Amino acid sequence: MLATNHKRILRNTGMLYIRMLLAMAIGLYTSRVVLDVLGVEDFGTYHVVAGFVALLGFMQGAMSTATQRYFAFDLGQNKGNDLRGLFNTSLQVHALLATCIVLIAETLGYWFVSTQLTISPDRLQAALQAYHLSVAAFAVSVMTVPLIAMLMANERMGLFALMSMADILLKLVAVLLLSYLAYDKLSMYAALLLVVALITFSGYLLINRIIFSSVRLQWGFNAVGFRSMLGFTVWNTWGNLAAALSEHGNNVLLNIFFGPVVNAGRSIATQANGALNQFVTNVQAAVNPQIVKLYASGDRQKMHDLVQRASRYNFLILLVLAMPVLFYTQQLLEIWLVEPPEYAALFLRLAIIVSLIDSISRPLMTSAQATGKIRLYQSVVGGILLMNMPVSFVLIKVWYHPALIMLSGILVSLIALVARLVILKRLTGVSVDIYVRIVICRVVLVGVAAGVLNYFMVLQANSDMLLFFGLVGSSLGTLLMVWVMGLDSIEKKFLVGMLGRAVRG
Repeated sequence: MLATNHKRILRNTGMLYIRMLLAMAIGLYTSRVVLDVLGVEDFGTYHVVAGFVALLGFMQGAMSTATQRYFAFDLGQNKGNDLRGLFNTSLQVHALLATCIVLIAETLGYWFVSTQLTISPDRLQAALQAYHLSVAAFAVSVMTVPLIAMLMANERMGLFALMSMADILLKLVAVLLLSYLAYDKLSMYAALLLVVALITFSGYLLINRIIFSSVRLQWGFNAVGFRSMLGFTVWNTWGNLAAALSEHGNNVLLNIFFGPVVNAGRSIATQANGALNQFVTNVQAAVNPQIVKLYASGDRQKMHDLVQRASRYNFLILLVLAMPVLFYTQQLLEIWLVEPPEYAALFLRLAIIVSLIDSISRPLMTSAQATGKIRLYQSVVGGILLMNMPVSFVLIKVWYHPALIMLSGILVSLIALVARLVILKRLTGVSVDIYVRIVICRVVLVGVAAGVLNYFMVLQANSDMLLFFGLVGSSLGTLLMVWVMGLDSIEKKFLVGMLGRAVRG
């Protein structure tokens, strides 16, 4: 596996990293500009409103996963012979679900946003306009899912990276225009993002039509395929609903109990944590088609090996990036935002811990999706994730502190990881003992060792130079622990050889 699939995965990951670095730089910059232009209250209001739209659109994640799984499975088993029919079926499924999302959002969702959220009366009208525009943008993004899935399943990461960078640059232009527009900034920001969504959809459609012969509208209705994909999506929706409630539902809880200013702190933490997670997301995006194709071809041993390595790599990559942020959180936020919102540093530290746990689970999620037998998996894991919001509600009612939401998330993520392993032993035959020994024990050992090392070497950075040396030292120290304890001899030999070839050109 290291000699074959790794090369493709590394190449695709490299392309996605280029896209990610641009996304990080522009995303961090635009967050600062938007916070400055909108102000703390409108910034928090927009994110709770847009977050509620994302909560109502929990089905998008389910549809994306289902579509990529069906496309990749067909490529692994049938060499892509059924892709045209699958593509048209996926368009029909997405159109149906997008319509349902809009109907729910503009009825029940509109009532909730207008009556239940904590929004200043003088900003309510602007917030509702932003809500309607966000619903429209979300509907467009739902219809973009099959087009992105086609690129990802065919492992055309370069084209996906190109389109993603175009989308990011368009959002930057939208943010820069925001300062010069006289109309209400909150409403105009949502309107500009809708325009970007429409342009992005058009770009994906054009590229797919040029590259893939299967991306053609085809009259007719495949009832069997439609039921199969819709059934997979419905069961997958349960898990995505739980994840959406865990993330965006808790954001609503923060708004109800503590107001939009605390929402702003969590939004900043979420964006910073999301930037770190992009490194893991890129590795996982490159690995996902391979996991599904290996399962479709019947090569379970290679699939298990890839899942174990991907789980470990996800954690180790995120750890190297996250460790300096964990120890220098406040200083970094002050450089980025000058005056970060209240609780932003605490939220960010706790969010990183949740992400480290979830990074291990990502390949497990993909292997479950690959089987197509997700009823038991989504019922159990979705039920566990769904407990996050009520547990958070109880904790806040008793102790009344916003950080309790994140602590609840850590506990739920740990329980969900255990449940995934037990269920996947039944679905794919993965050895829990081997997984625990090769993945869990090793990443815990590396994490503890790196944390202790960083604790003793951390600097009280009161100048830019001290902060620079602290960040470099933290990263190098964590890398050392990863090399010594996180990688096996085969992986070290592979990396040394790859670096040697890169140096020789």
